[in-house]
Amino acid sequence: MAKTNTTELLEALADEIGENVYIDIAKWHLYLSDAKIARIVAEKLYPIITDRNVNEDRVIKVLESIPIKIGGGRKELPLLDLLPLQCQVTLVDILEKYQREV
Repeated sequence: MAKTNTTELLEALADEIGENVYIDIAKWHLYLSDAKIARIVAEKLYPIITDRNVNEDRVIKVLESIPIKIGGGRKELPLLDLLPLQCQVTLVDILEKYQREV
């Protein structure tokens, strides 16, 4: 991978998150790239990678801190509440991979 700068790393991370992690609503899968939130998620999770401290608990705390507006903004739910468990596992795997390669 060997990304030369933070911007390239964030773009690559956002792309991978966006293509592999989705929100599950009534068995519909809305990938984070389609929801236009993959970059935000990557930016929030980037410090965990640079601290070289990727673990499930830290990822969950970050996911809990990302509000997602639903119903035209009438309600907000934490991103964690919208991700199936398998996507959380996938996300941690992606972050661990980037941590090894940075």
